[in-house]
Amino acid sequence: MRPLRLHLENFGSFREPVTVDFNDVDYFALVGPTGAGKSTVIDAICFALYGTVPRWGRQGSVAHALAPSATSGKVALVFETGDRRHAVVRALRRDAKNVVHTKEARLDELDPSVPATADLAELLAAVVRPVAEGEDVTAQVQRVTGLEYRFFTQCVVLPQGRFAEFLHAPPRERQDLLVQLLDADVYARIRERAVQEEAAARQHAEFARGQLSKISNAGEGDERAAAERLDALRVLRESVQGDLDALRSREESRRRLAEAREATAAKLDALNALAMPAEVESLAEEQRRTAEQVTRLTEEVARLEDEERRADDELAALGDKAALAVTLAALNDQDQVRADLERAEAEREAAESSLTALAAEAENAAEALAAAERERDRLRDAHQGAALAHRLVVGEPCPTCLRPVTDLPEHAELPGLRTAERELKERKSDAEQAAERHRRAEAEARDLARRAQDHRRRLAELAARAGDADPGDVRRRLDAIGDAERRAAESRWNTRAARASLGEAERLAAELRAKAEQSWRDLDTARDTVVALGAPPLDREDLGRAWAALLAWREQAAARERGTLAEQDGRLGEERRLLEAQRAAILRRLAEHDVTVPADTPPDRIGENLAAAVAEAKSRLDEVKKNRERARELAREAEEKERQARVAHELELLLRANQFERWLCGEAMELLVADASETLRELSNGQYELVTTSKGDLEVIDYAEAGMRRSARTLSGGETFQASLALALALSRQVAGLAATAARTLDSIFLDEGFGTLDPTTLDTVATTLERLATGQDRMVGVVTHVPALADRVPVRFEITRDARGSHVRKVTS
Repeated sequence: MRPLRLHLENFGSFREPVTVDFNDVDYFALVGPTGAGKSTVIDAICFALYGTVPRWGRQGSVAHALAPSATSGKVALVFETGDRRHAVVRALRRDAKNVVHTKEARLDELDPSVPATADLAELLAAVVRPVAEGEDVTAQVQRVTGLEYRFFTQCVVLPQGRFAEFLHAPPRERQDLLVQLLDADVYARIRERAVQEEAAARQHAEFARGQLSKISNAGEGDERAAAERLDALRVLRESVQGDLDALRSREESRRRLAEAREATAAKLDALNALAMPAEVESLAEEQRRTAEQVTRLTEEVARLEDEERRADDELAALGDKAALAVTLAALNDQDQVRADLERAEAEREAAESSLTALAAEAENAAEALAAAERERDRLRDAHQGAALAHRLVVGEPCPTCLRPVTDLPEHAELPGLRTAERELKERKSDAEQAAERHRRAEAEARDLARRAQDHRRRLAELAARAGDADPGDVRRRLDAIGDAERRAAESRWNTRAARASLGEAERLAAELRAKAEQSWRDLDTARDTVVALGAPPLDREDLGRAWAALLAWREQAAARERGTLAEQDGRLGEERRLLEAQRAAILRRLAEHDVTVPADTPPDRIGENLAAAVAEAKSRLDEVKKNRERARELAREAEEKERQARVAHELELLLRANQFERWLCGEAMELLVADASETLRELSNGQYELVTTSKGDLEVIDYAEAGMRRSARTLSGGETFQASLALALALSRQVAGLAATAARTLDSIFLDEGFGTLDPTTLDTVATTLERLATGQDRMVGVVTHVPALADRVPVRFEITRDARGSHVRKVTS
């Protein structure tokens, strides 16, 4: 993994957005005062990849990632592994409870053709495919870089205070790291695959053996027998070809005789099929009777039509029945109208005579009402005066005359005003009732007068309508018309009945004519079936005689055809006997070669069966040959799969359990320790070198103490840093060459502090070693240091400063 571009925003002490460009940088130093944020840059790389940082303590913790006053932040890293380029982005947010969460995480593969010098936005936009999102990002980063988080922090990023983790790690953990770095687990996968291949090969071999056991007719004798049968059948086919031709000729002769016999039988069947229909003899008599009935009914209809016309003429001569009925009705109504007129006149006169008395009664009631109103008014005034008199005061003005009152008046006792009001009401009711009776009498008199006038007008109309006609004469004429109508209706019914009978007789006559015509057509059709046999012409005058003549000829012709048929039956029987004898001889020859053919098989089918037998024999021979070849293939296949199973089994035995893995990691560890020992000797001026114990622990040889071996844990702080650095540099140099597939390469190494404990000579050795590591092996080396002597020797420095706005980065090159 080699970083190209790192972007921080509100991460740790970096509050303002900042981008660190690592492009074309192989060896750099992060310098600045304590607390400026140097280690935060390395932390950002680790956080972008794995979502956590070693110096935060608990793995997976993100609480320290976000700047204290920020609510959101982001880290983006563009890096390369081999020939591929990826970008990992993690966004942070702080919730309402002040808890920091990872809001977004994504890993994308980028287009490596985009220049590395392009700005960050262009690099991030050049996505070839999205690789992972959310919680899957860390796992995919491990797959891309080839390192788990714990191993990444032991051999790529060596954080403050943790330089000695790989040096002091238990042998099992170091072996796990080497297995991952060297792809040694590929051998475990090879062993598992060998087990699978062995099982698959053995199963395949067993299947092949099973298939081989199922193959029959695969021997040399089977092939020889099949070839001999094929040759024999081919010879038989050639030898019977002439016999089949003769059999075909005999079959053709029999067929022609059979066709001639069938033609004679068909002629005889046609002659025997001739038969006179049963209705032919009675059809002529039925036609005669029907014709006579039609003639009789036609005459009867003509007679009845004459009677109907005479009845209609007689009825017309009697006059208009409706006019006579109107005249009779007018005569009958005149008497009734005269009686109604007399009653109306009498009632009118009585009503007019009562009008005078009712008028006087009404006038008297009106006068009594007027008198009652005057009395009521008088009493009302008297009562009002008496009431006023009680309020008068002598000397005061009178309310009525306005003169001063000299004497108070005396009023006698007055009748009650209520009695006068009641009397007035009674008189008013009497007047209204008398007036109402008078009005009704007038209306009734007018109505009676109008009714009498209507009766007189109606009487005049009836008199004009009836004229001077005599009622008795009118009734006699109406009776005569009724009798004539009944006679005419009876004549019409008789005529309709006769016409219906005539229509039925004519329909029956038409049916008989159609039947006779169909019978002639049937006779023509019957003659047409035998006309080729010499049928005589027909007599078209009489249907019965025509049928009799045709049937007489049929008897003579049928006798001739029966003789011909008997002769043909004899010849056909002899031909069949000869044919079956020839066929039986051929079938016997075929049966001798196990070719079974039914006895009635025609010649062409016999040839086809023989050809099929030859084809079957050839197919049998081909099948035997294929079976033999298939058996040889299965045997070879079973042997090959059994050999492969043995090879896979041997390989599985060699790689069984983790013995090979321990041996491989042990050899790799020896190489790493040897390489690290050379570096450690340089760093310690020849005092120390590293060795491994039989149990895999690391020890140092102290040449200052006469080559005494002691645990690496007994080294001082500075000595421990030297040993750890030597191991880290050895890992960085050797891992690519040791890896089984060269898939794991440590393209970068970042060292965080630890140089302050070194003396000037050792510091110079460390600086030289780092320069050689960065410039000679195409590897990025980054150091975080406070030591100016080391920082001045690094070609690229990222100076980290911090103020009230947070940390800042400035790139400086020597």
